[in-house]
Amino acid sequence: MTPQPHPAAGAAVQAADRAHVFHSWSAQELIDPLAVAGAEGSYFWDYDGNRYLDFTSGLVYTNIGYQHPKVVAAIQEQAATLSTFAPAFAIEARSEAARLIAERTPGDLDKIFFTNGGADAVEHAVRMARLHTGRPKVLSAYRSYHGGTQQAVNITGDPRRWASDSGTAGVVHFWAPFLYRSRFYAETEEQECARALEHLETTIAFEGPATIAAIILETIPGTAGIMVPPPGYLAGVRELCDKYGIVFVLDEVMAGFGRTGEWFAADLFDVVPDLMTFAKGVNSGYVPLGGVAISGEIASTFGKRPYPGGLTYSGHPLACAAAVATIDVMAEEGVVENAARLGAEVVEPALRELAERHACVGEVRGVGMFWALDLVKNKETREPLVPYNAAGAANAPMAAFAAAAKAGGVWPFVNMNRTHIVPPCNVTEAELKEGLAALDAALSVADEHTE
Repeated sequence: MTPQPHPAAGAAVQAADRAHVFHSWSAQELIDPLAVAGAEGSYFWDYDGNRYLDFTSGLVYTNIGYQHPKVVAAIQEQAATLSTFAPAFAIEARSEAARLIAERTPGDLDKIFFTNGGADAVEHAVRMARLHTGRPKVLSAYRSYHGGTQQAVNITGDPRRWASDSGTAGVVHFWAPFLYRSRFYAETEEQECARALEHLETTIAFEGPATIAAIILETIPGTAGIMVPPPGYLAGVRELCDKYGIVFVLDEVMAGFGRTGEWFAADLFDVVPDLMTFAKGVNSGYVPLGGVAISGEIASTFGKRPYPGGLTYSGHPLACAAAVATIDVMAEEGVVENAARLGAEVVEPALRELAERHACVGEVRGVGMFWALDLVKNKETREPLVPYNAAGAANAPMAAFAAAAKAGGVWPFVNMNRTHIVPPCNVTEAELKEGLAALDAALSVADEHTE
C-alpha cells in the first residue's frame, strides 16, 4: 500500500494523544509519540506519508507482520460467531489454540493456561511453582525482563525494576552467562558456562535449596541484549533444578513462535522446562494473549486441588481465533523456516560485515530474526557507547543513531547501548537488505562518538 499524506488527521491524533493518553515507561511531558496512520506486512507509515521498515516488530510480537489477511479474517469470523465467552466453558477457538500450542511445546508441556499477556503469564507461572513446591523464593537473572506487573517486574533484573522493587517479593537475582561482558573473568564459552553454573549453584546453596520454588530464565534474553546462552548452560540449569527439587521456568514471551528460527528457543538447546510462558508471537499481537504451558507433574498438583487464579478474559475467543490462524499461517507459509534461513544466510553475514567496518560495533549476537549489536566507544576496552541506563544528554549518541535510522526509513529497536534487529519472521530478503543498508548509514553517525 502506498501511504497517502493526511497531516491534518495526524495532527488531530497527536493532539488527542497528548491530551489524554498516559504512556508506559515514559516521562509524559518529554515524549512526542509518532502518529501512525497504518501498517501492512513489515512496514508502517505516518500521516505525513513517511513509510518505515519495522525492525522492532511492534514490541517484538508481529512475527507474521501487520494485517495478515488470514488472521484478520479469522478474527472477523470469530466475532460474527461468538465474540466473547467466559473462561470456564469449553470454546472451540480456545480448545484448538491450546491443542496447536501443546503440539509445538517441548516435552510434556501439554496443559495450557491462558492469560492476557506475558507479564501475567509470568505471575501465574510463579504462583504455580510456589504452590507446587510449597516454597517462597524465585531466582532470576540480573540481565532479564519478565514484565511490568508487580511480581514480574520484581523478577526482572534490569533497571525497569528499580522504582517498583519492594525488597519483599521473594526474588533473588544472580548472574547468567554473557561472555562479552563476563562477570566471571572467563575467556571462553566453556569457562563462562562452567563458572556461571558454579555461581548459580553457590547462590542456591547460600539461599537454601528448600526455600527456592523456581528458577526463571528467558531462554534467550530479549530486551536485556539478546544474549544466546553458551552450549550446556540451560541443560546445566535443568540439572540443578532436578537436583534440588526446584521448578525450572523458561520465559519464551519474546523468543517463542518462530523468533529464533524454531517454534520455541528451548528447541535450540534440547531442554524441557517444567513451566514455559508465552505471549506476543502466539498470535502476532493482533489481540492480547499469553499463557503458561504446564508439565504433567505440575498440572497434577491441581488435579483435585483448585488452582487459585484466573482472569476474566483468559482464552478470549477473539484472541484464540487469532492464535489458531497465526499458527496455521506460520506452518503453511514456512515462517519459522524463513526466520532460520534468512537469519543464517542474510542477517548474520551482513551484521558481521558491519561490525568489521564500524568502530561503534563491539559485538554481534543472535539467531533467526533475533539479533543485537552491542555499541561501544572503544572496541578494545568494550566501554559502552552510552553509560548503563543513560538518559538525557548522556544518551545523546544512541538518540542520534536512532534518529538517523528513522530518517533512513527503518524504525530501530534501541535499548541502552544496543540496537536490536527483530523484524517480522516472514520478512523478505529484499526487505532485510533495505533495512540493513539503512542501519549501515545510521551506524556511521554512532561512529562519530567512538574513541
